[in-house]
Amino acid sequence: MGFGLIVRFVTHDAAATHAFDQLTEKTLEEIRLKEPGTLLYVVHTVPGEPNVRIFYELYLDRSTFDEHERQPHVSRFLAERAQHLESFEVTFLNEISGKRP
Repeated sequence: MGFGLIVRFVTHDAAATHAFDQLTEKTLEEIRLKEPGTLLYVVHTVPGEPNVRIFYELYLDRSTFDEHERQPHVSRFLAERAQHLESFEVTFLNEISGKRP
């Protein structure tokens, strides 16, 4: 079954949010092209919290997630994101049932 995670990112301010969004979009371009086992990788805003981004990620399985983490574009994202962030929180998810593509 699938393996997923939710990540809540809080940026420093509006300028950091803009830079973080640009970094995210650059990374997403690579994920779309190079990661067939990444089933969903969706970035959300939170109403009333302009400096918050929520990522929802769903992978075929844990090994697909591990492969995602080894990609150069993901390594770049992980290294560069810190300068924009006040905090982040990761929640890992194991799928038990549902509807998905």
